[in-house]
Amino acid sequence: MENRDAKIIEKIKDFRKKRNAIILAHNYQVGEVQDIADFTGDSLELSQRAAQTNAEVIVFCGVHFMAETASILCPDKKVLLPDIDAGCPMANMITVERLLEKKKEYPNAVVVCYVNSSADVKAESDVCCTSANAVKVVEKCADNREVFFIPDQYLGHFVSTKTNKRMVFWPGFCPTHMRIQPLEIIKLKREYPSAKVVVHPECKPEVIALADEALSTSGILRFAQKTEARDIIVGTEVGIIHRLKKENPDKRFIPASEQAICPNMKKITLEKVLWALEELAPEVKVPEAIRVKAKAAVDKMLEIGRTD
Repeated sequence: MENRDAKIIEKIKDFRKKRNAIILAHNYQVGEVQDIADFTGDSLELSQRAAQTNAEVIVFCGVHFMAETASILCPDKKVLLPDIDAGCPMANMITVERLLEKKKEYPNAVVVCYVNSSADVKAESDVCCTSANAVKVVEKCADNREVFFIPDQYLGHFVSTKTNKRMVFWPGFCPTHMRIQPLEIIKLKREYPSAKVVVHPECKPEVIALADEALSTSGILRFAQKTEARDIIVGTEVGIIHRLKKENPDKRFIPASEQAICPNMKKITLEKVLWALEELAPEVKVPEAIRVKAKAAVDKMLEIGRTD
C-alpha cells in the first residue's frame, strides 16, 4: 500500500506541475491528503492564499461550500472538488428560499452569515464571518440593530456570550461537533489533570464551559504552539490531530471524542486528488451574479477585519 501511495503521490506531483495547479487541504482532511497539499488551513484562509498565487487550477480538498468560496475569491481559476458529494450537513440546513422567508420576520436585522454556508446563502446575507472573527464582526456591524446569525446556532450562542447585541439564531448545527459530550471531557480531565482543554466554538455551550479556550482550527493550532501544557485535549474534528502532532512532536494531543469524525471530510483520497488533476473535474463554479453578491458579504467581513 505504501508503494502504491508513493506512485500516486509522484503522479500527483507531475500533474500538479503540468496543470499549474495548487492543492489546498482543510485541517480536517486525512493525513496523507494534508501531507501532499501546498497549503493546509481553515477554509477562508485557504481560498485567500490561493487567490494570491499564479495557479490556474485549485484542487480544494474539503467540502462543497469551501470550493464555492474559492470560486468566489478566485473567479479566474478553475476550482476542483475531488469528490463532488463531499458536502456540509450544517450548510445544507439552510436554503436561500428559507432564508428569504425568515428575513421577512426580521426586516431590520443584520444577517451575519458564517462562512460554512452555500454561495447563494452568502449572497443574501449582509456580512460573512468565520469562527475566528464572528465576535468582532457582530460587534462592528450591528450598531443598534438586531443580528440574525446563520446557520450555526451554537457559534451564534458563543458570540452572544461575548457581546450585548440582540441576536436571533438559525437552528443549524455541526453534527460532528455535536458528538463531543461534556461527560467525555470531564472524564479526560480526570485522566489528564494537567491538560489544557481547547474546543471549537461550534461545540455545545456545556462543552465550551469546560474548556480553557474555544477557538477556530487555526486558533487551536496557535494555542498548541504557545501553551506550556504538554497534554492538550482537543475538542474538534479528529483530522486536526495529524497536523498538531507534526507541528508539536513534544506534546500529547487527546481527542475530546474519538467519534468527532466528519465523514464528508474523509471522502477525499489521494486517488481522487489524482483523478481530479487528470480529468480537470469535478469543477465547482459559482454563477457570476451570485458570486458578486456573495463576495460583497465576504469583502464586508474583511473590511471589518482591517478596522483595528
